[in-house]
Amino acid sequence: MTAAGIRHEEMRSRNRALVIGAVRRSGQPSRTEIARLTGLSHSTISAIAADLIEEGVMQEAAPQGAAAPVRRGRPQVAIGLNPAAASAMCLYLSFNNMSAVLVDYCGRVIASKTRKLQTLSIGRDELVAATIEIAGELAAQHGAFMRVVLAVQGITNAEGTELLWSPIVSHAHVPFGPLLEEAFGVPATVQNDCNMIAVALRWHNPKLYRDNFVAILLSRGIGMGLVLDGKLFTGTRSSGGEFGHMVHRPGGALCRCGNRGCIEAYAGSYAIWRRAHGRDAAEKPVDDIEAEEMHQLAELARRQEGPARQAFREAGEALGFGLGNLFTLIDPAPVAIIGQGTAAFDILEPQIRRALAQTAGGQHAGTISFETQPIARPFIQHGSAMTALTALDKDLCTRLQSERMEKEQVA
Repeated sequence: MTAAGIRHEEMRSRNRALVIGAVRRSGQPSRTEIARLTGLSHSTISAIAADLIEEGVMQEAAPQGAAAPVRRGRPQVAIGLNPAAASAMCLYLSFNNMSAVLVDYCGRVIASKTRKLQTLSIGRDELVAATIEIAGELAAQHGAFMRVVLAVQGITNAEGTELLWSPIVSHAHVPFGPLLEEAFGVPATVQNDCNMIAVALRWHNPKLYRDNFVAILLSRGIGMGLVLDGKLFTGTRSSGGEFGHMVHRPGGALCRCGNRGCIEAYAGSYAIWRRAHGRDAAEKPVDDIEAEEMHQLAELARRQEGPARQAFREAGEALGFGLGNLFTLIDPAPVAIIGQGTAAFDILEPQIRRALAQTAGGQHAGTISFETQPIARPFIQHGSAMTALTALDKDLCTRLQSERMEKEQVA
């Protein structure tokens, strides 16, 4: 093939990816809407859409409701992704729990399964086997999948192949990615759960969560997903964004990570519980605390002064100083706080803003927006699904383009 031919194929592949991306973002746009979103000509879009429909990647959609405005000429026909084009497996390893969700090409849930695990005591091989087994059971019941994303509570490597460390398991450097790929013969990636929350927020509210924003997981532990200039921030060696393990007070309270003085050692649910009950700050964190017990502590803190209220104040202070230090580096940005800890956000927020205002990054603390969502799992699942499906978009574009080129060369 000539250089001009190669450039033409590269352009066609790029345009196909633009069209698929526009349809995925918009749901069921018309060809005119796709033209507006991509900047491509109507003729280019019509040709690409025809190819993708023929290949089974997209399909023409039924009109949305009878109240659509009547226009002169040919009616606008919506185009949507074909849910049967591909599917992806989304796994989530959390404290004492492994969940699996199979989604179709549109991101809709086909089936799900959850399994209880004693994550702190389970053996390394047993943990890997349980992960493979739960995905295999869904596949056996509902059909094969083309991508796997495993979200984990912990630090992953930058390549997305390995769990480096987690407070919920006793094993480090677990190569989940290659082991899942070997088991199922499809690409697999391992991602930090807070990063998946950040990915989901961009799809959930792209106007607010677009260029720069922070996603904080406020639960048993403290995690962060960070988006800068529209891109998910990850380190060169790890998943990055370990906000909960930034030092708040050197030599301070004991954290689950084994270090002392981390933000999490003051703002995690175990830390608030420890402080509210008058326990020694050097005491080993308890493994688990029921959500109801944390609700009771929050109610006590609302009613009266005492250790419970002081515990929440110290948690808010740790979060506020941590965010203020972060915003000293990156400038203030919208903050989404996710997880069961948001049930006490009315107690935490005044102290968060008070601490923020004492930092260089929080000079305009009153203008920083906070949005709270009480349940993290749906965001983690959605972020995992979109990570898998956008990767599948590229895979399908590359594979179908290659097949089409081969047919044209034969012809």
